[in-house]
Amino acid sequence: MPDARPLPRIGRHTLPNRVILAPMAGVTDRPFRRLCREQGAGLVVGEMVTADPGLWHTRKSRLRMDHRGEPGPRAVQIAGGDAAMLAEAARLNVARGAEIIDINMGCPAKKVCNKAAGSALLRDEPLVAEILEAVVGAVDVPVTLKIRTGWCAQSNNGVRVARLAESAGIQALAVHGRHRQQRYTGEAEYVTIAAIKAAVAIPVFANGDIASPEKAARILDYTGADAVMIGRGAQGNPWIFGEIDHYLRHGEHRAPPSDPERVRVLHQHLAGLHDFYEQPMGVRIARKHLGWYLNGDSRLTETDRRRLKAEFNGLEAPAAQYRFIVQLLSQDLTPTASGAVRPVSPDGTRAA
Repeated sequence: MPDARPLPRIGRHTLPNRVILAPMAGVTDRPFRRLCREQGAGLVVGEMVTADPGLWHTRKSRLRMDHRGEPGPRAVQIAGGDAAMLAEAARLNVARGAEIIDINMGCPAKKVCNKAAGSALLRDEPLVAEILEAVVGAVDVPVTLKIRTGWCAQSNNGVRVARLAESAGIQALAVHGRHRQQRYTGEAEYVTIAAIKAAVAIPVFANGDIASPEKAARILDYTGADAVMIGRGAQGNPWIFGEIDHYLRHGEHRAPPSDPERVRVLHQHLAGLHDFYEQPMGVRIARKHLGWYLNGDSRLTETDRRRLKAEFNGLEAPAAQYRFIVQLLSQDLTPTASGAVRPVSPDGTRAA
């Protein structure tokens, strides 16, 4: 049955649906955010930005903070372990156009946790409260928070952190259904997310291992969460947002994208990458995205995927990448008699 509850609100912003793009370092750059929004994401969150303004002079940081031309609400995620620095980072990002500030307390990466940031903060609840109160008090836009269920299986304190967040004025909470020590191994659990939703009145977004419309519907029903947040499930599959939204609204599957539509979307994505990063970086970054698109194509065998990735990775010019996509998706994707897909030559044309 369609979810009849009111759509989630983050402060003054009412989301158009219940499907959100999670922030992912090295993935949710401006071209990918724009593509996912076009494909149905109700909210997109940018890559994690360090709270230390002294590091913002690097090209990587400048690109991560570039939201030019994006429709609102523009959500920026900040990470750090110092309350005053995070508050100042929030103020500076709002001055640059951020309309929602998201605080990262969920990243499991060693280089983040070793600096007492990301999910490492979950070990220090007084510091969590100090940070949340400082950031909320520093800006006049909604502040949200992303967490994990806890630091480890013996410290599953997500419910206590959620209550701290609500008390501090956090407007919405995203919860990844793993503790930090799991990183991305094993399976996400949703019992804790359901307990968090039952404990607070603010919107809660369920995150972790949600990669199909059916699972999104099951998790929303089980947890009572207000929306699902899609991370790795969107890599190579920006259509997932529209597919989940359609399923939640109508209880049926939307037709999968045709090959011409896939060509159009991949071209749009690559053009955005080439323009945003310029060359040669745009061509290089396109390689990992094409790899994810190939991973999601069930018509290809694992051998096909490895070979096609290697061929695409050898292309050095945007035009060759475009030709590769057209040839790959416009014809001959049905396997040959030997079970393999016909190869693409280095100039992006299909071999006879």
